[in-house]
Amino acid sequence: MKSKQIIFLFFGLIILTSGYSQSFIQAYANVVNQCSQTNITANLTEFEALGLKRRGTAPLQNTLDWLKNKYLSYGYTAAQMQEDSYTYSGSTAVCKNLIVTKIGTLYPNTYVIVCGHYDSIGGTGTNDNGSGTSSILETARLLQNVPTDYSIKFINFSGEEDGLYGSQHYVSSVVNATNPKMNIRLVFNLDEVGGVAGMVNNTITCERDTNTNPSTNNAASATMTNELMNCVTLYSPLNTFLSYAYSSDYMPFQSNNEIITGFFETNETTHKHSPTDFLIYMDPVYNYNVAKATIGATLHFAQANAAAMAADKFDEYGVSFFPNPSKDILNINLGSLPVADYTFSIIDINGKEVLNTTFKAAKLIETVSVATLSKGIYLGILQAGDNRITKKIVIE
Repeated sequence: MKSKQIIFLFFGLIILTSGYSQSFIQAYANVVNQCSQTNITANLTEFEALGLKRRGTAPLQNTLDWLKNKYLSYGYTAAQMQEDSYTYSGSTAVCKNLIVTKIGTLYPNTYVIVCGHYDSIGGTGTNDNGSGTSSILETARLLQNVPTDYSIKFINFSGEEDGLYGSQHYVSSVVNATNPKMNIRLVFNLDEVGGVAGMVNNTITCERDTNTNPSTNNAASATMTNELMNCVTLYSPLNTFLSYAYSSDYMPFQSNNEIITGFFETNETTHKHSPTDFLIYMDPVYNYNVAKATIGATLHFAQANAAAMAADKFDEYGVSFFPNPSKDILNINLGSLPVADYTFSIIDINGKEVLNTTFKAAKLIETVSVATLSKGIYLGILQAGDNRITKKIVIE
């Protein structure tokens, strides 16, 4: 993790905080208020007990396994998880990023990335970056079955402490290797947000892109960071402080011309990168408040469907069929449905079955051709064991 000096940028603050209005959304607050101090403290304690998390060590692998089990316990499935493996710096040790994908309902191919690293250097890294990890986990837990317009990727990077190797590998080998290139709405990075024991920890630093190479997305990053600051005020008791982004896992994305923002503690620990980076030197209540702000901001950036949330009309597994309307192909998002096999069928307005296919060991996203179907309204049916999910499909 970066070592931030107490230097903050105030220029542009007036510009950033004018001309923009965000409203409080009760449905978002209802989710935020389910954030658990018990979970945050327990996750920090468990993260600390896993030890020094360096490349090629059992603790790093054990932490990866711990993360996977956490996501599974929240209702995510193995199909939603991806391990991105790589080596670096002449070492044969294999490191892994963990990516958990939740598909959006309107813009399934556009992603909000919520990320932070889980490796450590010098010690257990309970603040740097168990604090960010705990906030991401609690956000993923509470958004598991919340419908969002945009897709979300919760990413736990390794290799950050040795030079942002995990995030750089992900950008070059996944983001840019996707055809077409992965469409990223925003990268929201959390690194060292645990506060300092014995201090008044009531402010979170919000980071925006001020880099000149490239500078193309500086204005968009400023806008998103202003929205982040507003979310902090709307959904947590914290104050905000505006600063600049550097030397953490959002930087490979920044260099790739993506829009970035981030959180960093305002009172900076003196225990980072040392054997004393322990929970006893942190403020877990502050970490809890940062998690609340993270949840509110993620709901905002991914555009959670407040009407559906309030009416409780969304299916519990987040299954979706897209694009809808469709023309040539239809994608089936399995969401968090806990099955390996399912049957998908399409029924026309006369009740005739016009398509039926079975998927074995289904991936998170499967694709069927609808090019031969006539224009009109159909019913899509996903049958998986006792689970039957139906949705209207429009063919153009």
